[in-house]
Amino acid sequence: MHSTRSSVTEMSTPLLSIRGLKTCFPTRAGLVTAVDGVDLDVYPGECLGIVGESGSGKSVTFASVIGLVRSPGYVADGSMQFDGIDLRGLNADGWRTLRGRDIAMTMQDALTALNPALTVAEQIEEVLLAHATDLPRRGRRDAARARAIEMLRLVGIPAPDKRIDDYPHQFSGGMRQRIMIAIALSCRPKLLIADEPTTALDVTIQAQVLDLISDLRRELGMSVVLITHDLGIVAEHTDRVAVMYAGQIVEAGVTRELIDRPRHPYTRGLIGLIPRLSDLDAPIKPIEGQVPELIGLGGTCRFYDRCDFRASRCRTDIPMEAAGLDHQVRCVRVEESLQ
Repeated sequence: MHSTRSSVTEMSTPLLSIRGLKTCFPTRAGLVTAVDGVDLDVYPGECLGIVGESGSGKSVTFASVIGLVRSPGYVADGSMQFDGIDLRGLNADGWRTLRGRDIAMTMQDALTALNPALTVAEQIEEVLLAHATDLPRRGRRDAARARAIEMLRLVGIPAPDKRIDDYPHQFSGGMRQRIMIAIALSCRPKLLIADEPTTALDVTIQAQVLDLISDLRRELGMSVVLITHDLGIVAEHTDRVAVMYAGQIVEAGVTRELIDRPRHPYTRGLIGLIPRLSDLDAPIKPIEGQVPELIGLGGTCRFYDRCDFRASRCRTDIPMEAAGLDHQVRCVRVEESLQ
């Protein structure tokens, strides 16, 4: 059960601190600002959920954090500090040292993220040989293979010593997702970014993968960012949550507080999409409309056209406001009871 205040934030310095992050992509139609003024903290040992519809900027935010935004895209503004390191000041050598060792990321689709021409052993060992600092100089490759087998066993792959030389297509979708997690965790990172780790998996396998991430977080003492569009997953597996919409954080807070008392109309809409076991016949109301194009936005609430509570004063640039202890909302009606 989540407390009303996240215990990991009370006396901790953030492991990752993002301020004013702005990431842009030039297109023929204009400049797309995929991430616009994002502020986030990730604390040691916590699981932070990032939730929102497709196109809200979730993945681009953390692709920016891990240095994977490539030209013509670019980080236009903001600061990113990880464990005392200025991420925006890293050169190519700095990224090679940090990425994979201290920060790791699992991609949405394990089948396309894994190299079909390499065995699982080769793909895990490659990461270990490049980044692991605790492998012995003599017999380094043998030690890397032993560690790879250990990682497959850790993520629940049956008979890992026999399956390690198989290719990705020889595994099921859930097993491929576990292999992605094994690769990401092979160097014991301080931060794991799990980008939609349950994409295209059935419900039973989803639960197994999410429980695995939670167990490994506790066992290894790492921080986790769980990126998803599903607030049901966030409610079960995170300490805090940030809701993104059209490139901005619109609500953030301790998970139980935010789920029980959502203050932004968009968050309320997302929660309304979760089926209720107490009333299976209750209708599910979709959020009408689409996420706006991220070109030339500004000067108005980005949820304005889809909001049932919009007013004339919403046509302003709205900052995040406190809505209680460890709870912030980007809405001019935060003090009102919206029904």
